[in-house]
Amino acid sequence: MLCGPRHLLWLCLPLLLAGTSGQLGASRPGAGAEEEDSGRGWPGVRGLREQLREATALSKRYLSLLSCRIWPGKCEEDAAASAQSQGWSLPLLGQQYLDILTTWYCTFQDCCDSGDCRISNNFSGLEADLKGRLHGQHLAGELVLRTVRGYLELPRPDKALVLSFHGWSGTGKNFVARMLAENLYRDGLNSDCVQVFIATLHFPHPKYVDLYKEKLADQIRKTQERCRQTLFIFDEAEKLHPGLLEALRPYLERQAPEARRANSRKTIILFLSNLGGKVVNEVVLNLLKAGWSREEITIEHLEPHLQAEIVASTDSGFGNSCMVKENLIDFFVPFLPLEYRHVRLCARDAFLGQELLYTEEALDEIAKMMTYVPKEEQLFSSQGCKSISQRINYFLP
Repeated sequence: MLCGPRHLLWLCLPLLLAGTSGQLGASRPGAGAEEEDSGRGWPGVRGLREQLREATALSKRYLSLLSCRIWPGKCEEDAAASAQSQGWSLPLLGQQYLDILTTWYCTFQDCCDSGDCRISNNFSGLEADLKGRLHGQHLAGELVLRTVRGYLELPRPDKALVLSFHGWSGTGKNFVARMLAENLYRDGLNSDCVQVFIATLHFPHPKYVDLYKEKLADQIRKTQERCRQTLFIFDEAEKLHPGLLEALRPYLERQAPEARRANSRKTIILFLSNLGGKVVNEVVLNLLKAGWSREEITIEHLEPHLQAEIVASTDSGFGNSCMVKENLIDFFVPFLPLEYRHVRLCARDAFLGQELLYTEEALDEIAKMMTYVPKEEQLFSSQGCKSISQRINYFLP
């Protein structure tokens, strides 16, 4: 695979032909008939030699410009300045070839003005997804967009951004994590800069915690060396061994000013957990009963109760970890329980995602298939929007 400016020389052949196609068939200006017919094997050999020298110089100029396009940080300013001082510029056709070649090359190599085309940071796309595809989570959507955008726009942040998502299953925690990956990175969850860890899958046996710690630290270090902006997602965070949580401390702590000046890398860490979901539901239910609308609920209503519930949890090491005790988590993000109307929207999105037609009656039928709690109020879907995509199969012709 091509990986540097020197390997691009053969790619400049179309540009070379474009820049010299009008010259190779012509004699050198001022050449006389005697020079044209002097021989040495074939006519015009001296003119051909001169044109080859010009072609070589032209190809080097194309290569220099293409390198500057693809690797701006490695651009040879002296060469560019020299070409400019000589009044040299690309012919129109050559410029078009250069644009096409740059676009083609960057489809499979990491190159762009930002220096790393794996990173997209599409904040407008993220905002649209959080507002249009995430249902019933005005708090999570606003908080995630504001904190992530603000963090990534800092030139040299002093620590990783750490967000802890809490709520019942099916309320959108993994959905938001995927939205972040898709809008911040060209390849989404498959990006070299994104790592996903599931506690019960990647760290299943407590007796191997020392080995897990070593491998986790090595994987984080290598990912950060590979990318200047990284995203780490820890699903089922409440099931992580306390030793693993302790091993994450160096990546969460604030950096000294001198270290910050030398390091412009940015890291986002997400913890996804069902822990605290019960207290979130209780607070929301009480507020709704008291006459509040769902959209009037603020983070101040929920975060103190959520954090207290996490700290008080006895069956998980998460609440007693260094991250919580030392305030290394920037925000505890509550995901509210979903209501009937939100389940209908999830069903609609599932049909649209598979390019299927739907009826309002079908959406109602799917929403009614879910179980709602508490027993008296029947207000919140016990599974959120989980399994909705499978349920639409019952309504296919």
